[in-house]
Amino acid sequence: MRRRLSALAVSAASLTLAIGAAAAPAAAVPADKAKVLSNWSQTDAGSYNAWVAARANQGAWSEYKFNWSTDYCSSSPDNPFGFPFQTSCARHDFGYRNYKEAGTFDANKARIDSAFYADLKRVCAGYSGAKKTSCDATAWTYYQAVDKLGFSAVVDNGLAA
Repeated sequence: MRRRLSALAVSAASLTLAIGAAAAPAAAVPADKAKVLSNWSQTDAGSYNAWVAARANQGAWSEYKFNWSTDYCSSSPDNPFGFPFQTSCARHDFGYRNYKEAGTFDANKARIDSAFYADLKRVCAGYSGAKKTSCDATAWTYYQAVDKLGFSAVVDNGLAA
């Protein structure tokens, strides 16, 4: 009798745990995810620096389930003519990928592209003379490419941003 009651108790406990686990909601993403994403995709240097710091410590943001993947500058050089555009391209990818996943890409594309251009210009601000002129021209070209081609099939398939 004792064995049957023990078996019944174990079965009941297992069933309760199974039902509870099935009914438990998936880990919720924090309600302020859109605000954090917006804060990290503005044109100012503070936004850029906050995103760089968060990227270096992605684990602290894991509950937000951000997409940190990047192919950097896609099929363009990451450091054209020696200008370090790689991190700017990574932040641009971050904006594209996360706003697409949120379903709000169209409403934010222009700002993400403008932030990208502002990031590139900050890179170029570290140069002077002909080198700065060359950097600025390259930054403008990169910006025009994302501005004009940012909706291409390649980008929409997640192969580039």
